[in-house]
Amino acid sequence: MRKIFRAERTLVGSQLVPAGVEVDTETGTIVAVRTGVEYAAALARDAAAQMDPGHASTGALVVNVPDEAILLPANVDCHVHVNEPGRTAWEGFASATEAAAYGGIATIVDMPLNSIPPTTTTDALAVKRAVTAGQLFVDVGLWGGAVPENLGQLEELWAQGVCGFKCFLVDSGVPEFPPLLGADFGRAMAEVASFGGLMIVHAEDPDVLGSIPPWSSRRYADFLRSRPHEAEVRAVQTVIEQVRRHGTRAHILHVSSAQALEPIAQAKAEGLPLTAETCPHYLIFDSDAVPDGASEYKCCPPIRDPGNQRELWQGLIAGVLDCVVSDHSPSTVEEKTKGGGDLAQAWGGVSSLQVTFPSMVDAAAERGIGIERVSEWMSAGPARVAGLPGKGRLEAGADADLIWYEPGRAICIDGGRLAHRNKLTAYTGRVLSGSVRRTMIGGKTIFDGFDLAEPSGQLLRRGS
Repeated sequence: MRKIFRAERTLVGSQLVPAGVEVDTETGTIVAVRTGVEYAAALARDAAAQMDPGHASTGALVVNVPDEAILLPANVDCHVHVNEPGRTAWEGFASATEAAAYGGIATIVDMPLNSIPPTTTTDALAVKRAVTAGQLFVDVGLWGGAVPENLGQLEELWAQGVCGFKCFLVDSGVPEFPPLLGADFGRAMAEVASFGGLMIVHAEDPDVLGSIPPWSSRRYADFLRSRPHEAEVRAVQTVIEQVRRHGTRAHILHVSSAQALEPIAQAKAEGLPLTAETCPHYLIFDSDAVPDGASEYKCCPPIRDPGNQRELWQGLIAGVLDCVVSDHSPSTVEEKTKGGGDLAQAWGGVSSLQVTFPSMVDAAAERGIGIERVSEWMSAGPARVAGLPGKGRLEAGADADLIWYEPGRAICIDGGRLAHRNKLTAYTGRVLSGSVRRTMIGGKTIFDGFDLAEPSGQLLRRGS
């Protein structure tokens, strides 16, 4: 069946224009995107043929997007901790992908750690793929992991279609996913380069963090001092040195320190194959406003000061940062509130998957930045990083993953009503001016603003 989605505001390239997006629902792909004279001619042909509003002269079914909504490519989030199997009490594929659908995200890419077993072997990858069966409301890709124990075996995971390899340069927080320290990181980067893979790096320096005296406190300022800018900057420099040495494609995860922007920009200017991301919580929250003992804001690296935040926005606008992703990293309430607000004990991670896009739209608008840029940062940008060329764009041949975003459909975030398995989130109480009205995968509606369709998401392999 062919459908044509017509909207007065459709994101084509970098502009909102009247357009018709024709979709083949059998293949789930976009057949054509008509704008300007071509779009006007299609409307004229339908009028001349005296077609009813629900059909085009070509026989395609016409779906008119309401005037109050904007037609956008569905978002892609390439940094999500689903935690299943093993820590499914923290999150799971059903709850995470349901939340994604509500938030206008049609594709997530799952991180390899926090699940047990972690995705560091082909056997573990098979286990993870098996547990997704019947649970996916949106499409899901998978990252592999690089740890000391699987060096020399990474190409086997790459051949199985993982999007790349996550590694830590510091303690990950879970014992089954140790960091790559010293020479191990160089070995891993050389190995990944040998088959053209991608390494994605949690970039904090172990020596800097190791020099911080043990601490225990409810004060956010004390937590912030325990993860200084220097830790990020030195780790980013380490990654760049290895990229320069081996030619490895690398991606810096969750940049929180604006001081890391300069070395990243210099590496890109040098032509090194380096990309970087940041997250909504670094762009929306700032350390001056984080209450003491509020562990729902704790994440590593941390939320920093307002001046730092302004520079991160500038880094996004300038293209130093390539995308915005959630780093949705939930845990049980017990883990998140361990120590009764002692930020040294609480699990680090912000739960946000369902609300990241509308939150970013509002935060950007406050700075005079349109939804066009936000959509690019949260759809095409993450798709490029994860190696998913069919996602994140409204172009012929791309997957027909679409959302209707309604700028005036206001919501007040109530963490208790989110689809996340655990409801504690820093976003509770935020009033947003707009929200997602419809989410579609392959031209078929999975969320219509009220109801959710049956799970029909697909497992993706790199290059999908």
